[in-house]
Amino acid sequence: MFNSWTFGRRLAVGFGLAGLVLLVIAFVSFRNTTDLVENNGLVGHSLQVDAKLGGLLTELVDAETGQRGFIITGDENYLAPYQAALGTILTTQEELRQLTADNPGQQRRLETLSLVIDQRLSSMKTGIDLRRAEGFASAAGFMSTNVGKAEMDQARALIAEIRDVTAQLVARRTQKVEESARWATTITVWGGLAGVVLVAVIGWFITRSLSQQIGSAVGEVESSSTELQAAATQQATGAKEQSAATSEITTTISELLATSRQIAESAQRVAQIAGQTAVAAHSGQGMVDLTRESMAGIRRQVDQIVADMLELGKKSQEIGAVLDIVSELAEQTNILAINATIEAVGAGEAGLRFGVVADEIRKLADRVGGSTKEIRTLIDDVRSAVNTTVMATETGSKAVDAGSRQFGDVSVAFNDISGLVTTTTEAAREIELSTKQQTTAVEQVNIAIVNVAQASKETEASSGQVLATASQLAALSKQLMRIVHPKAA
Repeated sequence: MFNSWTFGRRLAVGFGLAGLVLLVIAFVSFRNTTDLVENNGLVGHSLQVDAKLGGLLTELVDAETGQRGFIITGDENYLAPYQAALGTILTTQEELRQLTADNPGQQRRLETLSLVIDQRLSSMKTGIDLRRAEGFASAAGFMSTNVGKAEMDQARALIAEIRDVTAQLVARRTQKVEESARWATTITVWGGLAGVVLVAVIGWFITRSLSQQIGSAVGEVESSSTELQAAATQQATGAKEQSAATSEITTTISELLATSRQIAESAQRVAQIAGQTAVAAHSGQGMVDLTRESMAGIRRQVDQIVADMLELGKKSQEIGAVLDIVSELAEQTNILAINATIEAVGAGEAGLRFGVVADEIRKLADRVGGSTKEIRTLIDDVRSAVNTTVMATETGSKAVDAGSRQFGDVSVAFNDISGLVTTTTEAAREIELSTKQQTTAVEQVNIAIVNVAQASKETEASSGQVLATASQLAALSKQLMRIVHPKAA
């Protein structure tokens, strides 16, 4: 698997391994350095706790000294250390609680110490109050009970215990600091040496494997260059033979190309004539279709005229019925007018005017009757004309039907002719297309043969160059072999 790797991949893997080793060494060194810094910080933390405890004890002693000086002298100025210590003691205790927040044992000891300190400060305040209120004798009596001494001894003992625990922590953490420093030094020195050795081994291994692979490749190149020289010689001989053969093929293809072009031109003329015939057939078919549509329009108009004539006959009959009613009304009106005239004559002078009106109504009825007779005569004439028109239009309709059938037969014949012409046109076009494709193919073959002939000449010319290149390649392979394996060269 390693032998199939490329040059770049081998270098990348080799330097990647070396970089990985250096990265591991750097990481371990970083961790040890971090531990070293952390342990140093813890040591400083413990020393700070110890200093605060010493300061707390000093503050208690200062408070006790100030209280004793006041009790002995009664001078308030002696209470200055006591009063100053009261504020600082509380502050120091709070700082100690914060510094030992990560140590439950020290927290418990500080709580006990806080109670003892509170008791001692309370005793100091009692002695001061007695000195102020009752004088030196009472205060001295209170001091002689040794209560303050016991409290102070207990506070000193607790502070000493806490400081001992802190000293042990300092010792352990100092030991860890020293171990971290030793490990950091060891890893840095030996890790650096291991990295250098590993890089040297990887470089030697890559150089050795590449030298073997390149040497093998150079041997193959040298062998291939010899084979290439022999192949170039054979290629030159074959190129000459191929050039002669392609010359003969070129002459034959040129004759075939001329024949194909003549056939293509004839097929094109046939296709043009067939196309013109198809256009004429389609034009005749269009005229027949238009004439047939015109005959159909005439037929529809004749049918419409017949329908209108029949409707006119119906209307004339309806008018005749209305005229009968009007004629009857005219006769009745005439009778009524006669009766009214008779009655007017019988009425004497009083009926003269009524008789004149009745006479006028009778005359109007006579005119209406005459008009109805004339209208009836006209309606009879209209009916006769309608019947004649209907008979004529039926005859025309039959003639139109016969013409339509004849045009239908003509249209079918034109359709057949158009189909045959279309088939002929398509066949002519296919022949034309085939001949064009054949001509194109022959032209392409001719171009290909010309290119082959040109390529043969170029191959014949380049075979010498290939031979020279093979010789140069053999010389270069020998030089490369001397570079890779000087002894073998």
